[in-house]
Amino acid sequence: MSSPAVTSKESKLNSRVRGRMAAAPERTPQVFWCPDLVSTRDLGPAGVHAVLDLARIMKSRPADFRRALAGRQIVMFFEKPSLRTRLTFEAGMVSLGGTAMFVDQTHERIDAREKLSDVAHNLERWVDLIVLRTYSQEAIHGMASHASIPVINALSDLEHPCQALADYMTLRERFGDLKSLSLAYVGDGNNVAHSLLLTCACLGSSIRVATPAGYGPDPQIVADARAIAENTGAEICLLSDPHEAVAGADAIYTDAWTSMGQEKQERERAQIFPPYQVNSELMAEAAPHAVFMHCLPAHRGQEVTDAVMDSERSLIFEQAENRLHVQKAILYLLLGGGDRLPARSAHA
Repeated sequence: MSSPAVTSKESKLNSRVRGRMAAAPERTPQVFWCPDLVSTRDLGPAGVHAVLDLARIMKSRPADFRRALAGRQIVMFFEKPSLRTRLTFEAGMVSLGGTAMFVDQTHERIDAREKLSDVAHNLERWVDLIVLRTYSQEAIHGMASHASIPVINALSDLEHPCQALADYMTLRERFGDLKSLSLAYVGDGNNVAHSLLLTCACLGSSIRVATPAGYGPDPQIVADARAIAENTGAEICLLSDPHEAVAGADAIYTDAWTSMGQEKQERERAQIFPPYQVNSELMAEAAPHAVFMHCLPAHRGQEVTDAVMDSERSLIFEQAENRLHVQKAILYLLLGGGDRLPARSAHA
């Protein structure tokens, strides 16, 4: 969850954003109730719906938002390589009339040269929002607690909230009603699995996660997802059998068996995960209309076969496209881009 400093930070954020708004005089600047997107838990059910609803509007009417963030600037610090995350944030910010700056942080951690708090206090005086793609979730929490401007988690070892939001946007486009949707995740209980669990819980959907013993999702993430599900009616099931997970499912999702930073485990994982490969045989056990999903990059021939990746059932490029629209919506909401905002969330 957000740090204990969120309340005071929200007050600072509201003050700073109001003072820097470039909106037309007839519009009253507003600030999204969630000052940062450190975790999907920061959004809660109302916030997840708000992002998806706005992303749909932005996708269908991009011209309406071309000057929405004119004069605003974001900076992106990436400790991990990226194709989709970097380009969709850059393209998204530019398409909203703003400016995006990229700092390649892959050579060292962001706090290697100076205290994270010092970095944060510099950045808040130069730009309007910080995007972090890092290893440590604690680094994102720390940046959010120290900086008086919004911070977005663009991937950490614990969560990948922007990806999961784009995934469920893609599923809503394909199936419509997410309440009756059944998603099966097969593979490593990693950051993507965590964010899918939390987003599913917020949407009141159904998810079955199948992982090898010892590679399941983080217990605290599962507990938090189940707590949210108590109010939304979501169904969460943890399994070890991939066949049980995919049986009759509407969508099958997988990710790399070895995430960035786990390279030393690659040989060991290559011996454990083959039964969790998504291939034509496993897909055949899902519903006849079932689709395949992957956050990319994929290791073809490992967690998924070419036959599945390249089939008509694959939504991988629709997912990648929707990263752009979801991130535009997040930027717009966090930067107080306009007055098309929902009521305050009870989960703030």
